[in-house]
Amino acid sequence: MELTKKLLAEKLLAVKAVKVQPESPFTWASGWRSPFYCDNRLTLSFPALRGFVKIELARTILEQFPEVEAIAGVATGAIAQGALVADELQLPFAYVRSKAKDHGMTNLIEGHIQSGAKVVVVEDLISTGGSSLKAVEALRAHGCEVIGMVASYTYGFPVAEKAFREAGVKLVTLTDYEAVVAVAVESGYIKSEQIATLNAWRTAPDKWQG
Repeated sequence: MELTKKLLAEKLLAVKAVKVQPESPFTWASGWRSPFYCDNRLTLSFPALRGFVKIELARTILEQFPEVEAIAGVATGAIAQGALVADELQLPFAYVRSKAKDHGMTNLIEGHIQSGAKVVVVEDLISTGGSSLKAVEALRAHGCEVIGMVASYTYGFPVAEKAFREAGVKLVTLTDYEAVVAVAVESGYIKSEQIATLNAWRTAPDKWQG
């Protein structure tokens, strides 16, 4: 397991950003039932962890997308993380709404990003990838060249991986489902016999009922 993946997995578990409840599943906004929930927004409340995520996302962008000219966050979860990363890299920042405002300037993209700019999108986590890729579409429609996306965490759902391939977007994440589950088992946070249930859910999350 890569060191960064393991470190962030440990840190997420330490602040209880990850919750595993096979016997009492969560219901997501999509209507999916899930035994597993990751709330990366909690990282913002812990200065040391917030700084770790900021530095690692910035490092990842410099390594994977060195030609970057601007950063865009996806509302609302990645606005703060995106702004922190843009500040670290001293790059322009804007964020993309889920839908255009119905008043004022009716903006979909808030902030200024030059048309033609090479943009890296920052997300907090990737589930189905739907909202993330809508942000990519909005930036492309604005004339930007989206060269990639970074996120703290991904569930690694097959539907998301397929969507990113089809959209032609390179996604790089700091940690993922496999790393978090491995660390959770090592630490005794979850029991090894729960892994089969979690993996069954992850393979077909839209069909899993618990």
